[in-house]
Amino acid sequence: MSSNDYDPAVEGAETDFARKMSYSDYLQLDALLGAQHPISDAHDEMLFIIQHQTSELWMRLAIHELRAARHAIAREEVSPAMKMLARVSRIFEQLNNAWDVLRTMTPSEYTHFRSRLGQSSGLQSYQYRLIEYLLGNRNGAMLKPHAHDSEVTALLKTELATPSLYDEVLRLADRKGLTMPATVLSRDVHETHHFDQGVMQAWRRVYEAPEANWTLYELAEKLVDFEDYFRRWRFNHVTTVERVIGFKRGTGGTGGVSYLKRMLEVELFPELWRVRTVL
Repeated sequence: MSSNDYDPAVEGAETDFARKMSYSDYLQLDALLGAQHPISDAHDEMLFIIQHQTSELWMRLAIHELRAARHAIAREEVSPAMKMLARVSRIFEQLNNAWDVLRTMTPSEYTHFRSRLGQSSGLQSYQYRLIEYLLGNRNGAMLKPHAHDSEVTALLKTELATPSLYDEVLRLADRKGLTMPATVLSRDVHETHHFDQGVMQAWRRVYEAPEANWTLYELAEKLVDFEDYFRRWRFNHVTTVERVIGFKRGTGGTGGVSYLKRMLEVELFPELWRVRTVL
């Protein structure tokens, strides 16, 4: 080291970690960075693995935040919940940006290792399934890809038996005097919530007089903001798949692009989108 080289120890930085927890120790980087195991000699498989592993990490954080937001809303702690929802929107912004990296892989490059993936597919991501269930898209048939894993199946079934984030928002709105339809409040939470005219009319009252309903108005817009990012993520997924494999069937057996396009039609908070038409 030359005399001009900066030495952080001069300013008091710790440099001896023989008996102290280091950055690598705290983050368990040995395990994290040792979890990439390509099964082919294709250069681009490392990109494919890291893209999906980092997506799963971001989804883990999204689940952490969505659960906490739902719990806060149930306790009528709306301000912290809105902060959490804003964070989830930013998480999905990160997930959207990640598609740009994956799109640098060409069809020819993906072909070099696609056959080695077997039947593995993003369709089998239990964290993505959990996010959908948390948000209210509760398709019981989607438990089937996880039937081989009893712990995951139990986790997902527990979520299906719990009111969704939107369920808790509607219950909160009812307690705040918005009067939601009894059939909606008492429905089987295992089922997906579908558009309800009475719910839309209740939200219409909020949007026509936001000053008198500011908390619910702001919460509704946080939900719309999040679903906006979520829809973009789904759209970017479709575009990326079409760009890389065209209209081939997915490795998991779905129609690939056709399946993903069908998912674009799913509305998480339908009344919050349709109320805009009647204002």
